[in-house]
This record gives sequence, C-alpha cells and structure tokens, in this order.
Amino acid sequence: MMKGANVAVPAAAVRVELGWQAGPGVPDADASALLLAGAKVRSDDDFVFYNQAIHPSGAVRYEGKQRGQTVVDALSVDLGRVEAQIETIVLAASADGGTFGQFRGLYIRVVDTATGAEVARFDSSGASTETAFVLGELYRRQGAWKFRAVGQGYDSGLAGLATDFGISVDDAPAAAVAPPQQTPPQGQQSAPAQQQPHVPPTQPFTPAPQQNPHVAQPAPPPVNLAKLSLTKEAPSVSLTKHGATGGVMRVNLNWTSMAATGRLFGKLRGKNIDLDLCCFFELVDGAIGSVRALDRRFGALYEPPFIHLDQDDRTGASVTGENLSVNLDCTQFIRRILVFASIYDGASDFRNVHATVTLQTANSAPIEMTLDGCTDNSRDAVLFALENVDGAFVVRREGAFVRPPAGQPGGGVVEIARLYNWDFGFQAGRGK
Repeated sequence: MMKGANVAVPAAAVRVELGWQAGPGVPDADASALLLAGAKVRSDDDFVFYNQAIHPSGAVRYEGKQRGQTVVDALSVDLGRVEAQIETIVLAASADGGTFGQFRGLYIRVVDTATGAEVARFDSSGASTETAFVLGELYRRQGAWKFRAVGQGYDSGLAGLATDFGISVDDAPAAAVAPPQQTPPQGQQSAPAQQQPHVPPTQPFTPAPQQNPHVAQPAPPPVNLAKLSLTKEAPSVSLTKHGATGGVMRVNLNWTSMAATGRLFGKLRGKNIDLDLCCFFELVDGAIGSVRALDRRFGALYEPPFIHLDQDDRTGASVTGENLSVNLDCTQFIRRILVFASIYDGASDFRNVHATVTLQTANSAPIEMTLDGCTDNSRDAVLFALENVDGAFVVRREGAFVRPPAGQPGGGVVEIARLYNWDFGFQAGRGK
C-alpha cells in the first residue's frame, strides 16, 4: 500500500504485526494501539501497549514480540467487540534506544485471524530522527471496517504520541527492587513429594463502594511507560511491588542462533535448534519436582505445582516460542522456582545461541532479560529464580551457564540441581 491509501477489512478479527529486520545497531520497537472516540481517547484505559496489555472491552490485546531475522511485535483486534463509541484504532510504533532512521524493512501488516490471509501491508521508509510513528489505523465507515496507511512520525517518542491523543503519561523509569537477604531452605526431601496443598475456594466478588457524586474523586494515576529489565547491575525485581499480585504470569523463551553467516531464526548451519524451557519447583509444604518436556512433565496451572509448560518447540520456529505459565493466584503455596534452559539438539553449546526471556503479567510492566556471552561448552543455562520472600514474589536474574560434570556429557541439569540445592534423586529424561 501507498501512504494514505485505504482498504476494506472484511475479517471479524485481525492480527496487527509491526515488523523490522534485526541486525547490529538496530534498536528495539514496540507496537501500541489507541482507541479513539472522535480525535481523542475517552480515558487512559483506551491505550493498549506493553504495560496495559488488554483493553477493558477485551477487543484489543498486546501479544508481544517474536525475535528472529525479522522481529515482530503484535496486537490482536476483535473488531466485533470494539465498543460503538470507538471510531478509530490508531496503530503506532515507538523506538526503544534509538530512532526509526536506524531501522530497515519497517512494516505494518493486518492479517485475518481466522484464515491467516494478509488483508493489508504498509512498508514504511524514509525515516530519520523520529522516535514514534503512527503507521496505520483501523476505522469505521458506514458500519464496516477499513485500514488506512498513515506513516506520520513523531520526535517525542511514545510519551509524546500518547499525549497528543489525550493520554496522561508518567514515563519515569521503574527501579529494580533488591530482595531481602534470605537463607536458602535446608533439608529438602530426596524425592518429589505427592502431597498437595489445599487450595481455598475462590473468594466471592465484593462490589466496590458507591462513590458520592458530590465529593471530588482523586484523579487516576497516569500511565507508566517504564520497562523493566533484569541486568547484572539490577538483577532483582519484586513482582508484588510492581502490581503482579494475581492472574497468570507467562515466561516466554525465544532464541536466535549465531552462525558465521549471520543470525538465523531457529537454525544453525542448516540444523534446527531444540532449546527446552524448564524449571525446578519447591512448594511450601516441601513438595519438589520439575516441569520439563524431556521428562514428559508439563505441570498443571490450577493444581500443584501451579506451573504449566505449553509445548515442546523443537526448532525455535514456533511463533510463540516456549512458555511457562505460573498461577500468581496461588503464590502462597509456592516457595521457589528455578527456571533454566537446556540445548537438546542442533547446537553444540550456548556460544551459538542468543536467547531472550520475557516475563509478562496482567498488571505490571513486562520484564526482559537476554542470555548471551557464553565462553565455554555449556549446554545448560540458569535464567532466573522466583522466590516467595515474606509474602512478596521476587524474580532474581541468574544468567549462569552450567557445564556438565566431567564424564557426564548430559549431566548439566544434574549439576544445576546440585548447585542450587534441589537435592532430590534427579533422573535422566527418557528422550523425546
């Protein structure tokens, strides 16, 4: 499509993809949507982005990134659920750590969710110092939906773009929180226990008290644009203090291999890479165990261990990668979780793999960490630990590569269990 052109959108629901070519010196970018009644949003709730992933109507959702040779950040839009007052959905992109003049192959496309067919695509070019773009918009005309290619740039970033459409913004950086010192629990059982903690019934819904219309109510807090990253300098974050007090936390793993010819998504010198996302868990009643595809243990979300692995992606080519889900409504039953990744096939060690881990919750900023810098033959890597510290769920970056013990080529996972005091009789997996 050319800038300014429009096309009918006959689909009932669409996936909106923001994409660009990965490469050295290319910054990150984030997709967002603003739901407009007239020329402005009705409230800050009409802004959907990485820190507000779901619109209250459920019509628009931020889906997150997939990284490879082409990086894709996506939104989903159920057009049938868009409220009648909403006339336009602005589809925007914001640069993180650079300008759009550093991007190559930037595009936005609209895909029919039901069929996978491409409805529209706009390739944006000619950017320079812009740090945000309105790339397109979905809008109603006589009861039907259309897409228009816009291509309007901003030098004021996501904050400036959002403010122009009526969003009140607080873009102060979020600070990482160091957890209190805690002595690791001693005396773990020697085998996974079978007892299951009692899960209390769901609490009844209590309506909020009626507000007095004659009394001025405090203004809602502004939208926070800050992101969270786990780094060596800021390795810990309290999920509880950042608002992740319930719902499901998704831990997403995506990986890119690094070959002499460049970065190849899911492949290394023609071979598929099978990288497994795994965890050890300990519950407050002492039960311990693992969630690991190699053991055929995929866990459960609504009963112990309150952790579930969605799939075994054997190539790295899955659109969603591998995901561990943790039920944050049941954190009172969880003492600690150790999340790690293992190379099963396709790469000799982590020197050839660049992995990105994202923790996404419903009510807090996404937390990202990257895993690279391996200098030896490690085939296992500890990503991060989750611990219940005095009622607060704290995530701590590890970023540690683990070599197998001498004479045990496949013993890296056993070594992880030893180093992190999961002292149970760990058995080798049965294979895939």
